[in-house]
Amino acid sequence: MDIIFFIVLPMLTGWLLDRMLGDPAWLPHPVVLFGKVIAWGDRRWNKGDSRMLKGGFFAVSLIVLAFIITGLAVCSLFRINLWLAIAFNSVIVFYCLAGKTLSGEVRDVFLAAGRSVEEGRRQVARIVGRDTSGLSPQQIRTAALETLSENLSDGVIAPVFWYILLGVPGMMAYKMINTLDSMIGYKSERYKRFGCVAARIDDVANYIPARLTAALMILCNGDLKIFSFVKKYGSQHASPNSGYPEAALAGILDCRFGGPNIYFGSAVNKPYIGSNDRLIITSDMRIAIGINLKSEILMLLLVILYGITLSFIIR
Repeated sequence: MDIIFFIVLPMLTGWLLDRMLGDPAWLPHPVVLFGKVIAWGDRRWNKGDSRMLKGGFFAVSLIVLAFIITGLAVCSLFRINLWLAIAFNSVIVFYCLAGKTLSGEVRDVFLAAGRSVEEGRRQVARIVGRDTSGLSPQQIRTAALETLSENLSDGVIAPVFWYILLGVPGMMAYKMINTLDSMIGYKSERYKRFGCVAARIDDVANYIPARLTAALMILCNGDLKIFSFVKKYGSQHASPNSGYPEAALAGILDCRFGGPNIYFGSAVNKPYIGSNDRLIITSDMRIAIGINLKSEILMLLLVILYGITLSFIIR
């Protein structure tokens, strides 16, 4: 069978499943298993001496295991039946994408904030790591849009990028990296040593995807002048990567992200991204969700182009 079919069909099928189903609560998800294993390792080894060494070994081992186990599964199914392998790859792609769920969560934040501040705070707490108890309606909506832009990279573009490079094993390894970072990759007293290696691996894994995400967003918007805006503000974020998609969305919406927030009981003054401190409204959310969807589609077109190119090279 032509290699373009083997590469493109699972990606298109998995993406369509994500757009139709999101992440149903009734469906078992490998990331839940990842989380349980990481929590077990945290309890077991995040104590005593040499925490950085233990945390680094633990993180690298889980990433390698995720890659190897997925790769062995693909090879085994391929030997049994090609269509079984394609179906398996499609399911893995579906599990690794989170575009529909995130867009729905952000839409719910705006709806909840429109009903009451308290409801908006509770809803946005589902998708952000900051303390939401004192957020104003403006801060609630801003936090939701920041998360939407960041997670376009983490939840869609980066997994697809690693799919292009290393197939579904690379995609699953990336999800392990991302889950490790979201659970132990903090600079808090508990995790600054144990999660240090996991956080650095996540920085490396997202370096190209974050910048690619910003470029895709700008291309979908059509205003190429935003590239200079991203160049100015993208590197000002505390994260080496998150600032780029955030800056792209702030430039598209002509608004301001960042500013002071509370994380794990400590005040954090995030640099501002943008200078127009205007009111964030519901139409901004609709524009942002539209940009995310267009960026996903453009990334899919890149996968198709990659498959076509690879098929010609291999011939």
